[in-house]
Amino acid sequence: MNQIGLTVGSLVRASYKTGEYVGEIVEQTSAAKAAVKILAVLNHPTQGNLHHPDNPDVAYFHQRRALSFQEIALMPIDTIRPYHGTVPDYKQSLQQALETDMDQLRRTIRFAEKCLAELEQLKKEY
Repeated sequence: MNQIGLTVGSLVRASYKTGEYVGEIVEQTSAAKAAVKILAVLNHPTQGNLHHPDNPDVAYFHQRRALSFQEIALMPIDTIRPYHGTVPDYKQSLQQALETDMDQLRRTIRFAEKCLAELEQLKKEY
């Protein structure tokens, strides 16, 4: 058992490289890390360069894939919390997380276009 009361076999919600997952602890490798088997995706990993957020004009724009079903990832203990509830189906959860991320980006595009239109109007008035 670790400081958050989780043991091997515990269902958890865990973050890994900007993604959020439901998984099962399969091993506590140290006081700071645990190996987690991925069962579902809650939030898809963020695309782009994290050091230059929201900037498409960077030398390397990262494409980040979600962790695979039953992939085991070594995660910091401080990113792991107990998970309560039914574990979603992996493929459905992956699709939902991806669609949610894409919808948010579409809203951001629409917001930016609306802002530009308003600024163009103000530019004419100024």
